[in-house]
Amino acid sequence: MPTLVIVLIATGSGLLVFLLVSFLMLGVFVVKQAETVLIERFGRYRKTLSSGVNVLVPLIDQPREMLWRRKDPATNKFVTVMTSRIDLREQVYSFTKQSVITKDNVNTGIDAVLYFRVVDPKKAIYEIENLPDALSTLTQTNLRNVIGELDLDETLVSRDKINTRLRQILNEAAEKWGVQVNRIELQNISPPQEIQEALEQQIRADRESKATLIRAEARKKSKILDSEGDSQARLSTARAEADAITMLREASGHDPSRYLINVRYLDTLKEMVSGKDNKVVYMPFEASGFLGAVGGLREMLSGLEPPTSTDTPPERRAALNDAPPEPNPERRESPDTSGTSA
Repeated sequence: MPTLVIVLIATGSGLLVFLLVSFLMLGVFVVKQAETVLIERFGRYRKTLSSGVNVLVPLIDQPREMLWRRKDPATNKFVTVMTSRIDLREQVYSFTKQSVITKDNVNTGIDAVLYFRVVDPKKAIYEIENLPDALSTLTQTNLRNVIGELDLDETLVSRDKINTRLRQILNEAAEKWGVQVNRIELQNISPPQEIQEALEQQIRADRESKATLIRAEARKKSKILDSEGDSQARLSTARAEADAITMLREASGHDPSRYLINVRYLDTLKEMVSGKDNKVVYMPFEASGFLGAVGGLREMLSGLEPPTSTDTPPERRAALNDAPPEPNPERRESPDTSGTSA
């Protein structure tokens, strides 16, 4: 009998110790790094737990739960759940494509991503009922307002401006919720299909216009360079001719203008009779003029006076001494081989 009483007392003591230890263990609360928990005592806020081991009064101190948005690993979609642990890391909320209207009445679809962080967990729980839903609604509403102030062209090229403006607006509104908005990014801006085609045509037209302008500028510069080259070539030729005239004047002692006129005269005749199948023969209107040109060249090159032999008729000497007349060739056609003159 005494042994049974001792066993019962020992058994009751062990149970009591077990219950006491279990009760005390209920008061031990472990918080992970970068998380926090708000504790209420009899329904009133008591303290905010930090990461590590925290001791609470069991059944008296209770964590406060709140709605939070998490990504479901199974579906890879965001879902709203009840939790007592608030994540203090930077959070990313993505929003599905929503329809917004620009200033020029173009209905455009926009995808946005919001980056924020909870800086005051107490305000995040007690100042707003559903923080994820509030942030989502606030972002979508202000996105419509900001886009509504811009044309479609400004919307497409002013993403940084839109992001900065939205971040300022959201920070002003979310500050009282204990949330800091770090940035908001516009992922895709999708105008209607017909607007996209018109924009693509406009872009192609702009590129073709720029290409045409570049080609025109290149041709202009090329022509300028060619003109400058021709000018330099003509100047060099003129200088060479001037040097030649000076040398002729010094060598022969005669006026070189007569020489130049005779050379041009003969060159013109050469061009007139040149040709592959040319059957037309050009003769000077005055044969004496042609002979005078040849004699003038001989005189200039030899530097001698024309011969005055007594055997030379007076008409011949006059033809050799006189300057050649202006070329006035008389067109005479050579007789055809068939005996018919042209």
